[in-house]
Amino acid sequence: MKKVILLLLITLKVVAQTPTSELIDSLNLTNNNERKIELYSEIAWSLKDTDWTRALKYLELSEIEVKKTNQKSLQAIVYKTAAEIYASKDALDVAIDYYHKAYDIYKGGNNFEQAAKIENNLAVIYGQSNNQDKALQYFFHVYSYQKQNKDTVELVKALNNIGTAYLKKNLDSSLFYYKKAQNYINTVKNATLKAYISTNLGRTYSLKNDTLQAAKYFNNALQLMDSTMNESLYSFIHQSISQHNLKEKEYYKAIFHAEKALEFNEHKPISFISQNLSNILFNAYSAVGNYKEAVKHYQNYNTIRDSLNTEEKAVNLERIKLEQAYKSRNKIRLLNEEKQRFKLYLIGLFLIIGVLSLSILLIKYRNKHIKNELEQEKLKRKQQELKQNLEEKNKVLIGKAMTEIHRTDIINNILIELKQIKLKAIKKETQQAIDYILKKLQKDLNIDIWKEFEISFEQVHQSFYNNLSKNHPSLTPKDRRLCALLYLDLTTKEIAQITGQSFKSVENARTRLRKKLNLTNEKINLSTYLNSFSA
Repeated sequence: MKKVILLLLITLKVVAQTPTSELIDSLNLTNNNERKIELYSEIAWSLKDTDWTRALKYLELSEIEVKKTNQKSLQAIVYKTAAEIYASKDALDVAIDYYHKAYDIYKGGNNFEQAAKIENNLAVIYGQSNNQDKALQYFFHVYSYQKQNKDTVELVKALNNIGTAYLKKNLDSSLFYYKKAQNYINTVKNATLKAYISTNLGRTYSLKNDTLQAAKYFNNALQLMDSTMNESLYSFIHQSISQHNLKEKEYYKAIFHAEKALEFNEHKPISFISQNLSNILFNAYSAVGNYKEAVKHYQNYNTIRDSLNTEEKAVNLERIKLEQAYKSRNKIRLLNEEKQRFKLYLIGLFLIIGVLSLSILLIKYRNKHIKNELEQEKLKRKQQELKQNLEEKNKVLIGKAMTEIHRTDIINNILIELKQIKLKAIKKETQQAIDYILKKLQKDLNIDIWKEFEISFEQVHQSFYNNLSKNHPSLTPKDRRLCALLYLDLTTKEIAQITGQSFKSVENARTRLRKKLNLTNEKINLSTYLNSFSA
């Protein structure tokens, strides 16, 4: 992973040397996501000055692809590349936006080294957009990091940037940070950096009207210049000295250093440096009376100024277009994201509604189930109560029948004994009294015990006799009586006791009853069959 990131950083710097067509061919041949991201960024960088529309397309593709990887470090590199591309087109607001995205990732991942580099870039861009407060804020962050990191060179660069940011705001603050940088630079063998610091100190003292100190630092910068090979530095030193000389009315010195600066800046004839140098030469030649050279440099100054104004207008127009295009794409992206979020909200809402509906149905089903269970339990209890009540009534019927039978047996035994006593009685009055008692007892025996039983049975089991008579109308009263006793689930032995018959007689009666009821299948229980008539 680290190798991929390092390769991406290196290739972005040398991409100008690689033909775009070769990069596109390489892109078509790879399926590796990380390699695709690298190539998309390289192609975007190579096309930024020739085909902005295509560059933007590949930049967007790199952003889309990097989101698939979910690798924050790669995302930061893509955002940093996008920021650099937009910064090169002077679309500073867009560049700032992308730098902040990269910065948030680096800071969140505790990559303080890369975060410091991004902060330095942010400070430079804020400086370009004339937001000196923001620029200073980030330069101070960089300074704090480099101080902790003990990187003297980077620390001096940070202090130099802070001094430059204060140059138009507070000369004393600017001087303080330049001198602080000078204290650190003395321990480092870096002639270029020393020359920059000396030149900036000279510029600051010049602005403070301290000619001696300004001359001292400018001379120091010239001495250091001989040990460097940096044309932009040479141009910067001579330009700064010529500006100071012009201010001090040392016109020939101003002309000398301005001409030198132009020589080192000849590869950029149309630039703000060339414009400033032409203006210095015009003023210096005018002051010494060389109007021919003054006119020449004034014309050159106007030409550069007009060109720069035209270029600046074109750049501004291009910048506005880029920023508007970026804002439009951002709006479209945000709208799409909002649309996607809305879809997800709808899906979530439908899921919640579905879950709630299902919960309501489950609650209703559970309540219905509980209600049914309660009703079943209630019905079960009622049936048990009815069964218990029926069993109690049946017991009463059976008990009553047994009582009547015992009463009959007792009366019959009394009758037999009285008849024997009568036979032994001598007196006629005694015989007549016994006859009176016998008649009374026999009268009681004439009561139809079974008639009374059937009446009581019918009151308890109202539908039994009706259904039995309906299905088997040929049954005799004795058959019906036996059916009633079997319906009460009495055994053969119990029936024999109640009816006063022998066990065998009851068995034979049961057999005859099965035939009359057409129960030829022996598996069918007689009592169970008779119980079917209770419904």
